[in-house]
Amino acid sequence: MRLALYEPDIPQNAGSLMRLGACLGVGVDIIEPCGFLLSDRNFRRAGMDYLQHADIRRHESWTQFHDNFSPAGRLVLLTTAGTTAYTDFAFAADDTVMVGRESAGVPQEVHALADARLVIPLLPGLRSLNVAQAAAMVLGEALRQTGLFPA
Repeated sequence: MRLALYEPDIPQNAGSLMRLGACLGVGVDIIEPCGFLLSDRNFRRAGMDYLQHADIRRHESWTQFHDNFSPAGRLVLLTTAGTTAYTDFAFAADDTVMVGRESAGVPQEVHALADARLVIPLLPGLRSLNVAQAAAMVLGEALRQTGLFPA
């Protein structure tokens, strides 16, 4: 199981997601360009000392990430345009859960290549959750289903 961050905009969210990955034993892929420098103090503060325990892979672009993506695993995109509720999806241990940019999500090209597009059901009239909260909810469910929670 991995978590991919597509061109993250907000350093605090990226740091929090890397901390989440470190704590849950989930590798994190960062697809650049980011909207901040990975040395940003807000990024470091959000990740605290957990970043040294994280399995982080940086990719210079979507193309580089896609070219290196394991063909055995599925790309599972979290999106407000999703067609399946994350609670109705059967996760697999080799899935990569992807979240988009906070400001714009992911481009149509990425949507088209995703094996699944999941949504978190919300109350009517509400648009979305914070990307870090959304990823934490979905990763929790994915790890529960696959039995990959840390011992």
